[in-house]
Amino acid sequence: MMCIKQSDQILISSYLNGDESAFELLIRKHKDKVFAFILSKIKNYNVAHDVFQDTFIKVINSLKRGKYNEEGKFIPWVMRIAHNLVIDHFRKQNKTRNIAPTDKFDIFDVISDNENNIEEQMIKSQINSEISLLIEELPKDQKEVLKMRYYKDLSFKEISEITNVSINTALGRMRYAILNLRKLKDKYNIKLEIS
Repeated sequence: MMCIKQSDQILISSYLNGDESAFELLIRKHKDKVFAFILSKIKNYNVAHDVFQDTFIKVINSLKRGKYNEEGKFIPWVMRIAHNLVIDHFRKQNKTRNIAPTDKFDIFDVISDNENNIEEQMIKSQINSEISLLIEELPKDQKEVLKMRYYKDLSFKEISEITNVSINTALGRMRYAILNLRKLKDKYNIKLEIS
């Protein structure tokens, strides 16, 4: 009999081999963390519960279609799905928010507040975290040049002096870093524009 202390890999494997109770254990094991994350973003218990259910429906569908490659990173994968569904929720909400078709006009339906839109903040945060993960997979010399260029805003002349290589070598490493980021983006099926 399966127990909640089993590794995610064993539970997933059992589920894919027809043991439905293994998936129930997976949900029980991770539900608090996933739900707390969704609720922290949406701030509405009922809506958060719907998004939570949609998350695990998507997880089931992805597992059954073989879209999960076993790397022992089940929970980060589930959290990314939850994150994307939260963003989808805010996108739908923004589309339907404009002006409500009622006799009562509410000025707050058409005025947006000065704070950054929650959806925009989440998208920016997601892109930054995904880019950071991709950058960490680059070879050391490419990662170094890319971080100096984009995070420290250094010129290629400054980069070449700090790394003790020619400007052409620094430029080459940057070019390869971008090419490799594009490959990694495709490998992990991440929708990012890398120019």
